[in-house]
Amino acid sequence: MEEEVRICTYCGETLGEYEGTTVGNDLLCDDCVDELCTTCDHCGETIWTEDCVTDDDTYLCRECFNDYYRRCENCDNIIHDDSVCWHNDLPYCCNCFDDIDYDDEIEDYNYKPEPIFYGDSYMYFGVELEVDKGGKEGENARTLKDIANHRHEHIYIKSDGSLNDGFEIVSHPMTLDYHMNTMDWESVLHEAVNMDYRSHQTDTCGLHIHVNRDAFGDNQAEQEEVIGKILFFIEKHWAEMFRFSRRSTYNMNRWATRYGLEKTSKEILEKAKSGCNGRYVAVNLNNYHTIEFRLFRGTLKHSSFIATLQMVKKICDVAFSMSEQEIDEMSWCEFVSTIEENELIQYLKERQLYINEEIFAEEEM
Repeated sequence: MEEEVRICTYCGETLGEYEGTTVGNDLLCDDCVDELCTTCDHCGETIWTEDCVTDDDTYLCRECFNDYYRRCENCDNIIHDDSVCWHNDLPYCCNCFDDIDYDDEIEDYNYKPEPIFYGDSYMYFGVELEVDKGGKEGENARTLKDIANHRHEHIYIKSDGSLNDGFEIVSHPMTLDYHMNTMDWESVLHEAVNMDYRSHQTDTCGLHIHVNRDAFGDNQAEQEEVIGKILFFIEKHWAEMFRFSRRSTYNMNRWATRYGLEKTSKEILEKAKSGCNGRYVAVNLNNYHTIEFRLFRGTLKHSSFIATLQMVKKICDVAFSMSEQEIDEMSWCEFVSTIEENELIQYLKERQLYINEEIFAEEEM
């Protein structure tokens, strides 16, 4: 039987029976290994130097790097997962984490933590409340978070480039009952006013409310049927919803434009799904897990804040429980006559939307 000839793939040197090192699919002599290869510091495998992941001190095969290591966001050095210091979902080595001057009370605009759901129901509401004129200081954000997060992480605070001198207060998803009776919004809003923040009294601030899509049905078809009826209700009663929103015509057109009334809810939904208006629409459907009501002006008045959440819940309930024909035949007066929530009734009266009843209203903040 003819003896197998072993040859170095790179230089062509003939190798003995037990000589040479296999690197990938190649067989190399010892000199070529010394010249062209290195050893992975994690698994000990011989790898091509040009293929390794390295810094000044560490050499890794790509598999080990991907599975066990990261690069520091600041200095680019390689760090093991067990030694990573995290900030805003970015990895840092311990030295850079200690040295970087950052304000960890206000998150970046794109920050999205894993949601924490509070309360026990099928429908949850996430709040994004923009406040302005009071500063972008981390100390102010810390004060508001200390009030809201006394026992649980209820809110976080993000920067927002559309604001002149403020930030965005964002809640984790909560049931309406939890927002009203457990989450201490009244103290948060009162303290924001004390720190000279304003929301209604600006041209920059909105109050956006997210509702989970799976509250509307078990599958996409069921959910879209309800969402279509939500859009149909808002477009049918646009004049009343515009008055409710407290927005100016200019700001509504800029930040929360309408889709326009069509003959059916399906037609409005198809227009909304086309995405031609982006996310700056009255009800934004661009999010995978939620729909976002964007038409409301910001407020630091607690009763108005709660009434807005109640209105969103009421609209969702109507769309879920009534047919399109029933919604089409229902007048605004018939709609508001079914409302029982005290805060919402009071707000509707203040806005002259409750069976033409006008009462004294406290100033919006």
